This record gives sequence, structure tokens and C-alpha cells, in this order.
Amino acid sequence: MVKLHQHGSGRVPLNGNLSERKPWMTALEQRLAQAQPSLNRSRSRLLQEILDNAEENHFLSSRALARRYEVDKATVVRSIQVLGYERFADFAADLRAHFVSRITPYTLMKSAAREKRSIADHVEHSLEIEISNLQALRSSLDAGKVIDLAKRLNRARRILVVGVDFAAGLAYLLAYGLTSLGYNAEAPVASAGNLHQKISLLGPKDLLVAISFGRCLQATVDAVLHAGQNQVPTFGLTDSDKTPIARFCDFFWVASIANRTRPVI
Repeated sequence: MVKLHQHGSGRVPLNGNLSERKPWMTALEQRLAQAQPSLNRSRSRLLQEILDNAEENHFLSSRALARRYEVDKATVVRSIQVLGYERFADFAADLRAHFVSRITPYTLMKSAAREKRSIADHVEHSLEIEISNLQALRSSLDAGKVIDLAKRLNRARRILVVGVDFAAGLAYLLAYGLTSLGYNAEAPVASAGNLHQKISLLGPKDLLVAISFGRCLQATVDAVLHAGQNQVPTFGLTDSDKTPIARFCDFFWVASIANRTRPVI
């Protein structure tokens, strides 16, 4: 679910004139523009700095952001509350979405050039990102969604889990776990032709699970489309509500895999 377009600098004018808002503005940019009349100069400047440097800030906690900009944690929390966020996790999710929508090769090179970290620093940084990703999933996934998926799994006569390339390991682990619980589950491998054949055997009483992230791999998207043509219910696991997997699956979960070194899978 990701549009990789950049329109100018992506900055919102500090005057917050809503008539100047563009359709391509991210949710966070729109909130900042709307909140300008309620923000004092220091908070406006703080939020704009966080937004302008999203590639360095999207994985940070509120405490880490406070340290980075030499303010107290309460200032960060109150500032994002003015934007309408009740929880920092919601703000962080929109900041990650903003970063992804504005990412370009130049952004990646500029960010990498600024980083002068030791190997230990990179390990710590990677762990921080994974913790942030897990927290985002926890904040966005309620018990009702888990129960709904469990019911769909129980009703399914057969479950086909599709994951290609780097996602193949995830697909295998999910299918293996489901099989160990007594479900008729499989994660097919080999050629696209084999995958097509497997999906052709499915029907409305089965379930196809598709796992792909970023721009999504064509083979996985094709599998979802083929399943849909056969009226097979489809569930997607992806990292945005704008990916092809999210658009074409009947229902989906969003699980961020934010990490500047990861390929599309």
C-alpha cells in the first residue's frame, strides 16, 4: 500500500492556510495545517522539525524525541495532543506513513550519509525499530479482529498461505503452525504455474492468506486476484492500507516492517 511519490518538499506552510492544502498531503501534514491556529511558535516549530526529519524520527519513542529536540517528554505529548492524537502510538503510526509516502532514493542516501554509527549502534537501532513496529501492531489490532480471523480459519475447508521470496519463510511458518493446530493448511512453493494451479482448486469454502509488503510482489498480488475470480475469501498481511494486498484482499491486517535496509517482499 505505498505510493512512492514526492511533491516538492512536502512541507506544510507554517501559516496553516487550509485553502492551500493539496490532495497529496499526508494525514499528519493535514493535522498540522489544521492545528496551526492552536499552536504557539515553539510547538509549531518542534512539530515541523519532527515532520521534516521523519526518516530519523519515525521509529523514536516520545522520550527519545524529547531528548533529540532538547525538550521534556510532556512538551512532546502535549504538542501531538493539539494535533488531535490521544495516544503517541497513533502519532507515530502517521509519522511512519508520512515517511514512507515521501521516501526517495535521495532521502535514503542522505539519511545513510548522516549516520556514523558503530556496529553496536546499528544493532540497537534495528531493535528499536522492531519494538516500534510491534507496538504499532499492538495499538492497531483489537481483539475483535483476531476473533474474526480465528472464526474464518475455523470455517475454512482448506487454507493456502502465499508468500514469495523473502515472505516465503513467513508463509511456511504460518502454514506449519496452522497444520500443527489441525488445520488443512499449505504454503506452496516453486513456480508461478504451480501456485496458479493450487489456487484454481480452491473455492468459496476455502481461504487464501497473502503476505507481501511495500509495493508488493506481482506473484502474490496475482494470487489474490486469481482467488477473487474464483470467489475464494482472501486475507492479507501487509504494511499499509494502501498496498495492492490491502486493496484487493477481502480483509487484512497492517503490520509495519519499517526498516530502511529491507527490500520489497
